[in-house]
Amino acid sequence: MLVHSRTGRWTAWALFAVLFVPLFALPLLVVLAASFSTHWSGALPSGPTTAHYAAAVRGESLQALTTSLATAVAASLVALTAGTWAALAAAALGRRGGRIMGALFVLPVAVPSVVVGLAVLVAFSRPPVLLNGTRWIVILAHTVLVTAFAYQSVTAAIRRLDPVYEQAAAGLGARPAYVLFRVRLPLLLPSLNAAAGLCFALSMGELSATTMLYPPDWMPLPVLVFTATDRGSLFTGSALAVVLMTTTLLVLLAVSRIRTKASYR
Repeated sequence: MLVHSRTGRWTAWALFAVLFVPLFALPLLVVLAASFSTHWSGALPSGPTTAHYAAAVRGESLQALTTSLATAVAASLVALTAGTWAALAAAALGRRGGRIMGALFVLPVAVPSVVVGLAVLVAFSRPPVLLNGTRWIVILAHTVLVTAFAYQSVTAAIRRLDPVYEQAAAGLGARPAYVLFRVRLPLLLPSLNAAAGLCFALSMGELSATTMLYPPDWMPLPVLVFTATDRGSLFTGSALAVVLMTTTLLVLLAVSRIRTKASYR
């Protein structure tokens, strides 16, 4: 924000604090406080305890966290591969072809995710591709939902690329495959890492489509959080939510470090 006066900067920070704290920070802090509490007294939870976290990192909760991580990693890798390929293809197809390709990939996020879950359930509940009742239908639904974000991120990065590098490599006799893998993709690496982090975070928090599809032996952590709070176990659900947020943030920080190193290559 380009605010040159001291009064303007203080005003901007005050406005940011007024908007950020009650809308974003305060609800998360209440969830954090509830995860360490045993009962609700007045406006805030009370009765400090760490028992909820002891339950949140073992048994069914630990299995749900592992399921979420496995689903998010698998969906992110497939989405990044498909989204990158589609973005490169759209750039080669020209403006009209790129618009058609973009519309196809953005369509899943233009409708509610529960509709996508229903569509996947109907499409893959009968032969020849029967995925209903398996973990693969959950991974597929997550992939469909996050591929659009990978496609959009990579498309924006391709538009910012300077074509001089590719033209120089081609002018020196490099084959198209060499230009793609040794010039173009390395230049896109920071954006690819950012897209992978975004896909991972979205998959880790996906709930609507997942509740329609998950089998009993493949329950992601957001479903367990919803189940716990729906049963009235608010404090246990809060602890699970904090574990989910912390895990997602740690992975995003790791991806951010990789992206930073890639930017200096």
